[in-house]
Parts: sequence; structure tokens; C-alpha cells
Amino acid sequence: MSPKVQRLVKLLSRLPGVGEKTAQRYVLWLLTADEALARSLGAELTVLRDEVGPCERCGNVAEIREGRAVCEVCLDGKRDAKVLCVVARVHDLMAIERAGSMRGRYFVLGKLLSPLEGIGPEDLPLGRLMERRRGDGGDRGDAAQRGRRGNGAAAEARARAAGGGGDAHRQRGASRGRPRVRGSHHDGAGARGQAADLESPL
Repeated sequence: MSPKVQRLVKLLSRLPGVGEKTAQRYVLWLLTADEALARSLGAELTVLRDEVGPCERCGNVAEIREGRAVCEVCLDGKRDAKVLCVVARVHDLMAIERAGSMRGRYFVLGKLLSPLEGIGPEDLPLGRLMERRRGDGGDRGDAAQRGRRGNGAAAEARARAAGGGGDAHRQRGASRGRPRVRGSHHDGAGARGQAADLESPL
């Protein structure tokens, strides 16, 4: 076997799931098959790493355009940005996409925790994951949730004031040993009510 063929067999045998015999069969097939196929394959392999890379947003496979790599999933404006599916590998992402049941976005960790291989939490891209969550509106979602909680608390306070909730406030204040005042500062009778309803902790 010529040295050039041996080098190619050695390179192909380094691929996952490809042994030396399989690599040799591939090389011999390329030498005897259609010449155009072998040349096309060689040309694509030559520019593969220059034109394709990991998506800068999620880690999926993406074509590099104008110096940036953003995958088709991240560019799809119809995707639900509120749904983020975290996967270990790009293979997992592709399997989910083939099922067609996930219409959100993805984040590829690239690896999983493995103490035997020395992979700990510090080796996972958790910082990028949190940045992706904030970029997809995580902070806006949290703020909206806090706003809903605040509106609910305000409505409850108004309901207590309208239904005599001030008495319950004064009773709780007395039990804690602190004076409680009933009456709104916006009420004309509030000033008189404050003096009348002030309860001493003694």
C-alpha cells in the first residue's frame, strides 16, 4: 500500500466508529468510484472548518456568515424564546428536531458531569447558559412575575382597607408590641383617626 493511502487510512480510522479495516475500505472505494464524488468530498472537507462552526448563541452547528456563526434555529423568529431546551450534545439537538415536537430554542452544553473523566461543574458553560437565558427575556419574565406579585399584594391591601382589615392590622401590631395606626394619610379624618386609634404597647 502506498504511503499516501496509508496516511489517509490512518486519518479515517481516527473517526468515531471507524476502524482500520473500515477506513481502508473507504479509501479503496473512493479511488475506484466516481472521481467527481471523491473530489467534491475533498473540497468540502477542505473548507469545512472555515465555513462551519459552533453557533455563538446555543452551540449548535452553524454556517459562518460575515464572521459570525448563528444557526438556523436561533435565526428562526417563529421559535418560542420562552422555552429553552438544554442538551448535552448536538446529536441530541438533532434527534429532538427530527421529532418535530420542540418549537423553542436550545443550548448545547457540549459535555456532562463526569467525575471519572475529571469533568466538574466548573467545566460546564453555565455562565453562557445564564447569559442566554437573560438574552432570551429571562429577566423580563422575572420582572413581569414580580410585577404581578406586587399588583396582587396591592389589591389585597386595598381589600383589607375596604373590609375593615385595619382592625386586624392593629391587633397584629399590638401582639408584636408595636403601636399601629389606622387611617389613610390621604383621608381628611386620618389625622384624627390616628390619634384615636393609637394603641400603646403597654
